[in-house]
Amino acid sequence: MLKQIYDEGLDAHFVTFACYRRRRLLDHDAARVIVVETLRNRLLKQQAQCYGFVVMPDHVHAVIWFPCAGKLSSFMQQWKQASSFHIQRLFRTALWKYSEMIGGEDPVWHKRYYDFNIFSQKKLREKLEYMHSNPVRAGLVRSAEEWPYSSAKFYETGESVGVPVVCPL
Repeated sequence: MLKQIYDEGLDAHFVTFACYRRRRLLDHDAARVIVVETLRNRLLKQQAQCYGFVVMPDHVHAVIWFPCAGKLSSFMQQWKQASSFHIQRLFRTALWKYSEMIGGEDPVWHKRYYDFNIFSQKKLREKLEYMHSNPVRAGLVRSAEEWPYSSAKFYETGESVGVPVVCPL
């Protein structure tokens, strides 16, 4: 993974990464749970904070903050690598017919990810609103807090969403 040139400050990072060929590899709840659990584990291991996330059928958004610079690239590599391993195992064992249909030998994720440095409270609100409204725009739910693979419910009700979310607003 290429080191992001803007990973030298202490800004939060709005990251996006997509499934290989934008396939809907995360259509199944079990696959989405893997992505969320892996995010939680990576946050704890790297002492990072999550300000928000959403797992969609073909891509993932998250806002991550690190207490020291230069951590994003390794965080993303490890998050994608670990979740890919577990998703591929899920496909081989429990969802093997689905795996055959979509080309189970392909990678789970595109190699790269998109990173946007968040430098203000206004920009953070904008990115959280954009991210949380993804499932609504996609027609998956009527309101953002209904989507169980997102931090929107935390922001609306304060309930746990499987990942420790920090509200810096």
